[in-house]
Amino acid sequence: MIDFFTAHAPVLAIVVFIFGALLAPVLGRINNSLSYYCALITTALSFMLSVYLLVSVYNNGPLEYFLGGWKPPYGIEYRVDILNSFILSVVSFVSFLSIIYGYGSIKAEIYDKRRPAFYSVYLLFIGGMMGILITNDIFNMYVFLEITSLAGYALIAMGRTRYSYMASFNYLILGSIGATFFLIGIGYLYMQTGTLNLTDLAQRLQGHFDTNVVLVAIAFIIVGLMLKMAVFPLHFWLPDAYTYSPSVISAAMAGTSTKVAAYLLIRLMYTIFGIQADFSGINFSGIIIGISSITILAGSIIAISQTDLKRMLAFSSIGQIGYILIGTAMVNKYAFAGGLLHILNHAMMKTALFMVAGGFFYKLTSTKISDLKGMGRQMPFTSTMFLILSLSMVGIPLTVGFISKWYIILGAAQSGNWIVVPVILLSSLLTAIYFGRVVNTLFFKESEASNTETLPVKIPYSMIGSTAVLVFLCIFFGIFAYLPAEISLKAAENIIGAMPWK
Repeated sequence: MIDFFTAHAPVLAIVVFIFGALLAPVLGRINNSLSYYCALITTALSFMLSVYLLVSVYNNGPLEYFLGGWKPPYGIEYRVDILNSFILSVVSFVSFLSIIYGYGSIKAEIYDKRRPAFYSVYLLFIGGMMGILITNDIFNMYVFLEITSLAGYALIAMGRTRYSYMASFNYLILGSIGATFFLIGIGYLYMQTGTLNLTDLAQRLQGHFDTNVVLVAIAFIIVGLMLKMAVFPLHFWLPDAYTYSPSVISAAMAGTSTKVAAYLLIRLMYTIFGIQADFSGINFSGIIIGISSITILAGSIIAISQTDLKRMLAFSSIGQIGYILIGTAMVNKYAFAGGLLHILNHAMMKTALFMVAGGFFYKLTSTKISDLKGMGRQMPFTSTMFLILSLSMVGIPLTVGFISKWYIILGAAQSGNWIVVPVILLSSLLTAIYFGRVVNTLFFKESEASNTETLPVKIPYSMIGSTAVLVFLCIFFGIFAYLPAEISLKAAENIIGAMPWK
């Protein structure tokens, strides 16, 4: 029985979302609460399955699943190894906690009649990302990417302001461009090799890295995925999407969607191409390091000038995605592990920060930084959580933010990429500046005259509790860093050691 469950666990991780998405609106016709519990149970099952897969592949090696019994390259293969099982666990955990958080915030930010549809689309959104992570077929990746994107457009548009529609439309236009670029790249690869299976692609591309067809394919894929990741200067969709979407969606997207796009780029550059292969003298590793450095600094600099808390966090996310890319681009075990750790660490930190921002919005109906004056007294627990998360974002020791930066710096020193060190240090200083400004407003500025009395609105325990769990984990994994670090290092060894070479 256990062997049967293990063999089918990869497909079950996606099937649960299909059934959940179909069931949620049906149950919503009976009662809105039933659709919520459907989403809650679905994400909980997904998290348990993801952890089970992680433990299984860590102990026993990769799992393969052939849909319909058709083996690749003729059929679609699902493949779970330590790299994608690690990110599967991150995505499923964030989606589960976000649903718990949403029990309170969704009632305040989404109209009653939209909630069953919201839960259904939310499950499609998470299920699409799980599919991207599990599949070993590049066209199947595109299909799941489109499912995720279409669901994301709808979720952003469910906000109550007209700006939500504008943000959704902008994301739709730019997201469609990114997806088209990605699909064109896939088409060129298929034209060259006649296969879509990643393992088969890696073998058939040997000796063809310097052909124009492959070079054009790589260019389209990288640009398309960097647009999906919101890498500077392809970031224009992200600030509005995070700012004007419902709080639960800002939190869930910040912790998942760009990380999954980063996984796609990492997987393709290492598994198919070999990031150090001879691409007609083009140093893709160096190019990605350069783009990542610019992204880190640009996101941090622009965040300083923002007057809205959610918008500041959005630009901060743009900078932080650069850490993931710069770590994984150095082809060094410790730097790669640092990049993977930052997927987990940033998911926890930024999801929690957007949850805190949602708490402020729930009480103030505003996320303008100037409206947060004196909230350190009126909302001491929420404000203290923001302070702890800010210290982690800066990279203070004993927090998760320090661990991933330390591994990236260590890898940069070992690989001779010394330019990365001042970039990370300067970015940490800039992060301290823009988070310090908010902390100063919370704790050291007096409330406006209209807000001198304690506000009567009480934040639901579901919102506070789910945020507190993430804040606790930011400290726990900062102190006991060896737990995720061991998994990240093993994943780094596996994927770097398995790179295809010309």
